[in-house]
Amino acid sequence: MLGPDHAPSFKGFFVSQFSEPFTAQGVTDGNQTAGELERTGNFTGAYVKFPQNTTRVEVRTGVSFVSVEQARRNLNIEAPANATFEDMVEDVKQVWLEKLGRVHIEGVNKTNEDQDPRTIWYTGLFHSLQYPNDYSEPLTGGDNSTRVFYSGYTDSVHTSDDSYYQSWSIWDTYRAEHSILTLFAPERVNSMMRSLLRISDWSGWLPMWANIVETNIMISTNADAVLANALERGFRGFNISKAWEAVKKDAFTPPDRDTELLYYDREPFTPYEARAGLTAYMKQGWVSNDGWSEAGSRTLDYAFDDFACSVVAGHAGVEQGTIDALLARSGNYKHIWNNDTQFMQARNANGSWANNTWGWTEGDDWVYTFDVMHDVKGLAELFGGPEAMAKKMDTYFQGGHNDQTNEPSHHVPYLYSLLGYPDRAADVIRDIAWANYNATSGGLGGNEDLGQMSAWYLFTALGFYPVNPASDEYVVGTPFFEKVSIRLPTGARNGGKQTSDPEKVLVISAPGAPTKPYIKSLKVNGKNIASPILKHGDILRARSIDFEMSDTPTKWAAQPVWSS
Repeated sequence: MLGPDHAPSFKGFFVSQFSEPFTAQGVTDGNQTAGELERTGNFTGAYVKFPQNTTRVEVRTGVSFVSVEQARRNLNIEAPANATFEDMVEDVKQVWLEKLGRVHIEGVNKTNEDQDPRTIWYTGLFHSLQYPNDYSEPLTGGDNSTRVFYSGYTDSVHTSDDSYYQSWSIWDTYRAEHSILTLFAPERVNSMMRSLLRISDWSGWLPMWANIVETNIMISTNADAVLANALERGFRGFNISKAWEAVKKDAFTPPDRDTELLYYDREPFTPYEARAGLTAYMKQGWVSNDGWSEAGSRTLDYAFDDFACSVVAGHAGVEQGTIDALLARSGNYKHIWNNDTQFMQARNANGSWANNTWGWTEGDDWVYTFDVMHDVKGLAELFGGPEAMAKKMDTYFQGGHNDQTNEPSHHVPYLYSLLGYPDRAADVIRDIAWANYNATSGGLGGNEDLGQMSAWYLFTALGFYPVNPASDEYVVGTPFFEKVSIRLPTGARNGGKQTSDPEKVLVISAPGAPTKPYIKSLKVNGKNIASPILKHGDILRARSIDFEMSDTPTKWAAQPVWSS
């Protein structure tokens, strides 16, 4: 059993209606047809038979996690009897076009249908807007309907006026997926944050990888960064004090039996994992490899999440001493830097270095050596300066160590821009996009992971990416399109609140971008931008972001951002 929650009452219910009468019906056990009309157990199914001359049958199915009655209610609300199949297809199409139609792309490098970046981009937006998903079900229909939903945390049905979101693959999605949602689905962000806090109320912890219940899959408390991301982007429709209390527990309270369990990936029969190894981390500044699994990755993640917690604390009005303490702890990544090898390396409790093939979560020492998203200046200083770090990154990319199929690599190419080498960022970013994304059924280099793989491409093609997702900054890379027009929802500018203000169109222009990868100059609303940093608020307020592109490397932003 993964995680502490069992959810014994969890069930799926469905009701189906057929446009033609059937002549026989029954249930199955997966292998043979049984004669009865009711059955429980694994592989249970139902069947109906129609007369041989039947040529078309229209089937309407309503599903629910609450009850059969709610499944029937959902069917009547979502697929009423007076609606044709064609009507339903058109309704679904219009719902998606409301989102996809907000973006108009011009000027692409299309070598063939499989490599049309427009198709890849729109497919990516479709993917990224599916998760987290709304598990609540309307009682009456309409925007203001009271909703019901099943919670595995309480193993009961709840009634609420708010949506409840599930499917939180947060180790993956905190990196870029949630930033995409603040731009393209801002009306949902506050409810999502309230869902995180509701889970915290029920279980005592923010979720790590919640799928009906907590699964304890992957590591760390990256929900801290999801809350920080929303706050930094102006969302305030949730209890910020409660958010602070939740992340404070993540930062300062070890999980139950912390010194007894390894908390290895998918270890069965464990309590809520939270920050496993926090006992050692708070005492010595790193998670001990001889005490916990994936200790190197945990140390780096906990340092980043400490930074995220400090952001939430600032928005909650917490005393400066606590914020400073968290910021100091966010430098704990330095404790696992091996200066002799110039790699991050897991350590044992006595301070000795562990075998460097151990200690990592779905990655290796190459990938995790660059896994410091919140303090790139501090990381560069460990290498001996920006130039030395850039040379190490050259070896990393040229040696084939980058792995776009998994998330810890996603921010790494953008570190070049922060170090003062945006031309190198442009080269590797385009190589990665070309090798890992296409418009076929296998068009992603790795698991979509609930939108993160696509979110990387969405931002990257626009020309910027949220390297530090607990901040309000994006790092400039290289735009793929000559012109992108985006009708930003009003909620993106108003913390998720829908207003009567007219929608604003943001135009991102980059003439020649399909064949010219390098940036010669950048302007936002006509103002020159010398540093490869764009603020979230500046993007929302802008009407124009203008890239001047070049087919040869330029001197634009050719210095570390902290020297600008």
